[in-house]
Amino acid sequence: MVSRRNRTLLSLAIFVGVLAWNVAAAAVKGETGVQVGNLSAHEIEEQLQECSLVQALNQHKVASNPSTSSVTSQIFAFLFPGTPAVNALLATLYISGPPNFLLALCPPNIDPSSLSVMVAFAVGGLLGDTLFHLLPEIFLGEDEHDKVKFIMVEPNKNLLLGVAIMVGFITFVAMDKGLRIATGGEGGHDHSHGHSHEKVEASAKATGVDSNSSKDSVRARKPAPNGTSSAADTSAEKKKEINASVKLGGYLNLIADFTHNITDGLALSSSFYASPTIGATTTVAVFFHEIPHEVGDFALLIQSGFSKRAAMGAQFVTAVGAFLGTCIGIAVQEFGGNSASADVHGSGIMGTSLQWGDMLLPFTAGTFLYVGTVAVIPELLETGPNKGQELRKTLMQFAAMFTGAGIMLFISWD
Repeated sequence: MVSRRNRTLLSLAIFVGVLAWNVAAAAVKGETGVQVGNLSAHEIEEQLQECSLVQALNQHKVASNPSTSSVTSQIFAFLFPGTPAVNALLATLYISGPPNFLLALCPPNIDPSSLSVMVAFAVGGLLGDTLFHLLPEIFLGEDEHDKVKFIMVEPNKNLLLGVAIMVGFITFVAMDKGLRIATGGEGGHDHSHGHSHEKVEASAKATGVDSNSSKDSVRARKPAPNGTSSAADTSAEKKKEINASVKLGGYLNLIADFTHNITDGLALSSSFYASPTIGATTTVAVFFHEIPHEVGDFALLIQSGFSKRAAMGAQFVTAVGAFLGTCIGIAVQEFGGNSASADVHGSGIMGTSLQWGDMLLPFTAGTFLYVGTVAVIPELLETGPNKGQELRKTLMQFAAMFTGAGIMLFISWD
């Protein structure tokens, strides 16, 4: 026989066990009745932070890494004081205004090939931002000073992020290829535009020589009967065709520049929604990239027949593309959501936690990889016959490239 006291203790133990089970189940469900499979990444992170072990790790992290406010963080806090949407618009203003105003100081006859050192500096900044900030943020997320974070590996999540990076890369390949086809193979939308101009100028000079010799031959003989075209008329027609081709190249470059600026706006909006630090470093990288980019486009428009004022006005018009891209990115983030948002519940793209807003940052990382490698590196590899001069130029380019990458590393180093 079990005594009354033992029965009471047994009943109490069963009651406590059932209560503990219900409490644990409620904790797993987020105390909202949501099943484990329906928890968002944000909810899972919040519940992990309630674990005693995680809280102890948080305290150890704060104690071992005291918070310090660096000069760069203070500058970034001053320049970007608002919400992600406001900060993205401010960043777009920063990268669009000053580089275009600098064009007023550029001489109309500037040689685009002289920008190689500045282009190398921009390459270092773009690749540094992509490799040091964007890619780690895409796959791992950003570190927080007062919290430890856990990475949840999901089936197909990394594959989808890789696909988004590749789509961004291929998009710029298609844009560059389309521009080359439209301009008859005279070169794509690059930063220095030097090689295509050399070809045009060389052909123009050759036409000028033919024209002069034709004029001499016309003077030496009588005009051709029956109204037939002379060699001088043919040369003039060829020269008009060349000038029309150069003019067309200038307008096509404006279209490509407008599209390129849209992707810059997408990059800024997606990076600020990822984190303020990522947004600030991306702004710096895009700013360094825009200076030689705008100067190179300015030189192309001058050589295409634009006046200095018209070329500056056209560059300001293309800057609207950056604001358009930023607004599109903000709309995607606000209405498409992202996995870190507290308002997202259930599965996302193809059963993963990814939302459409999460795909913008890898897309822009792919465009940065293209611009920083395929679009620019071939120009930096071009060499001339003077070995000593080319060696000095190469050393300056590498120094500029490492400086750009070093700045990206320094501004995010704790």
